[in-house]
Amino acid sequence: MKETSWHTMTTAQVIEELNSSERGLTKEEADLRLQKYGPNKLPAGKVDSLFSIFLQQFQSPLIYVLLGAAIIVFVVGEIADAVIISVVLLFNAIIGTIQEGKAKNALLALKNFSETSATVLRGGDIIISDKDVVPGDIIILQEGEKIPADARIILSNNLKIDEASFTGETGAINKISGELIGDDLVVSERKNMVFKGTLALSGNGIAVVVNTGILTEIGKIAEKIASIDTEIPLKVNIRYLSRIIVVVVAFIIIALTILGISSGRSLMEMFTVAVALSVSIIPEGLPVVMTLVLATGVRKMAMHNVLVKRLHAVEALGQTKIIAVDKTGTLTKNEMVVKHVYVDGESFEVEGDGYELKGGVIMRSKIIDPINHAGLLLIGKISAFCANAKLSFLKETGTWKIAGDPTEAAMQLFSEKTRQKGFEQIPSLIFEMPFDYQKKYHATIRNVDNKNFLTVFGAPEKILEMCKTIWHKNGATDFNEVEKIKLESVFLSIAKKGFRVVACAINENVEESFLTDNLPPLTFVGFLGINDALRVEVKDAVQKVRGADIKVVMITGDHRITAQSIAAEADIWREGDRVITGEEINLMSDEALAIELSHVTVFARVTPEHKLRIIQAYRSRGEIIAMTGDGVNDTPSLVAADLGVAMGKIGTEVAKESADIILLDDNFANIVLAAEEGRGIYKSIKRVILYLFSTNIGEVLIISGALLLGYPLPLLAAQIIWLNVITDT
Repeated sequence: MKETSWHTMTTAQVIEELNSSERGLTKEEADLRLQKYGPNKLPAGKVDSLFSIFLQQFQSPLIYVLLGAAIIVFVVGEIADAVIISVVLLFNAIIGTIQEGKAKNALLALKNFSETSATVLRGGDIIISDKDVVPGDIIILQEGEKIPADARIILSNNLKIDEASFTGETGAINKISGELIGDDLVVSERKNMVFKGTLALSGNGIAVVVNTGILTEIGKIAEKIASIDTEIPLKVNIRYLSRIIVVVVAFIIIALTILGISSGRSLMEMFTVAVALSVSIIPEGLPVVMTLVLATGVRKMAMHNVLVKRLHAVEALGQTKIIAVDKTGTLTKNEMVVKHVYVDGESFEVEGDGYELKGGVIMRSKIIDPINHAGLLLIGKISAFCANAKLSFLKETGTWKIAGDPTEAAMQLFSEKTRQKGFEQIPSLIFEMPFDYQKKYHATIRNVDNKNFLTVFGAPEKILEMCKTIWHKNGATDFNEVEKIKLESVFLSIAKKGFRVVACAINENVEESFLTDNLPPLTFVGFLGINDALRVEVKDAVQKVRGADIKVVMITGDHRITAQSIAAEADIWREGDRVITGEEINLMSDEALAIELSHVTVFARVTPEHKLRIIQAYRSRGEIIAMTGDGVNDTPSLVAADLGVAMGKIGTEVAKESADIILLDDNFANIVLAAEEGRGIYKSIKRVILYLFSTNIGEVLIISGALLLGYPLPLLAAQIIWLNVITDT
């Protein structure tokens, strides 16, 4: 199916374009479309067998050179020499196979990630496997279910989708059914679309399927992974080293053969000398030594909860110059929490991290009791009345689970911290207007003291428009232009600290006639500054990475101001550094982007396509880059980077299977320990190569000297191999 801007079309146009109806497809039509478009699944990745992984250990130019040497010595009758070289190669392959034997294919992980069932309309509600969904199907979306295919929403009843692992944006996305303007809207801005593999957090809806299988957004990611080919730096270096060895061996052999024949020696004798020289120059022990050094590094990293999936990835850490960090879930906990409150002209700071019910409220550097501050109690009451989210702690995993919107979960927790005695029960709900993408607010009416008590929260600019008065503990006053300018200034100052700001307002006694979509005049109460808490270990870890002469850059889908603030808190962004947005990247060529990178530490409002371009731009500069991530949207950049690092706890299976290294405890600080270990390994390998070639040069000089002086060869090929393999190792 051709690429179509489904989000810009009306629902009627979409259904007509797909030749469907609101009653869905008939079973016969669905069967025909299944034959035409194929199953709604991603291409199954080939799972490497143990034997296949074993054979892969021989795919190295250095191994090819050694195999060539083994064949040559076997042909000339030196069976023992050939056997020794073969045993060395076999030993090296076994060690590598043991270490890498558990690796799986990233495309297979993508397929497993998105497998689910679907409820479709085909002459009635039926549940089918998601692989049988076809374009034109009408699907019913329910809370807690995965989305089976890319679809255009026909009806949204407070439908909220979790797209954090897919788009990189924190929080629930409110979905609408109306058409949008702009053919080039990024995935995260297509509010009237749902995408395969994402999760319905709350509400319900109806949608018409527009794309299935490889044509879905997750399918495009799968295609991108298949087309990306990135080599670990060590493999590249070994290839260059092997070429140098071949050239040096060929030059020396040709020179000495000409010298020998001109001195009266036979061609057969010189061929025997050439074999001996080849064996002496080629470092037979190098593959074994490198494998043992890398395996030792893997064992040490495992002690720090760093799982190395690919042996050569260990050394790559030692050469890394750039670490590109995904913000959501890597630098932050992915737990929204209220940290700042503004009410009645006063600012309050709220202690505590994540969803733990701990921490007091601070005013002017002193901990205060919320019960003595009417404004805090009121804004806490508004939070309780408006928040529909539910929090539960999972003992098995030691993590919190949210049912509903993460922002409302943060408000729910804040209300618990400020809740006074006698307020254990939430008054009954009379009316609710769910948060709407276009209205940008959430309103509820509850029965408080036999009055219709209206509470509203939402986007500050929208709430301020609807307010006619402003709340004070001594009574409300008119909301004039001076007050509005002052509050807008407060709002911007909170936003610059990296908080997501929501405004709260009330009407204490709403008339029955206002129980509609048109809200009555409101009284402004205050602002809540909500933060996705930074992991406690991140700042120290970033400083240690800087100390190791490694640059850290942050990549996120957040707004520029929020991203810059969080990066500054983590000590990633400093005064003078640049922030680049996805829109700016769109206007740059790959060459221009590569030039700009030297001064950039934050990339904001980026899509998966932008991430991939950023990684490739760094690599085009010759800089070795490691990329951390946890979501599906991180997968292409994890594969494209010289070193992909996935989060073990919060990471999707897709990210973990695509990465070279996994942080089992999600501790960013362990990257520092791993990098230090990698640098030690890199230095060890350099010393090993220097040692091996210094001894090999000695062997070449001895044989060359004997040849020039007309003496018999002092070392046989088997003796040289023994020196190179046993003593060197």
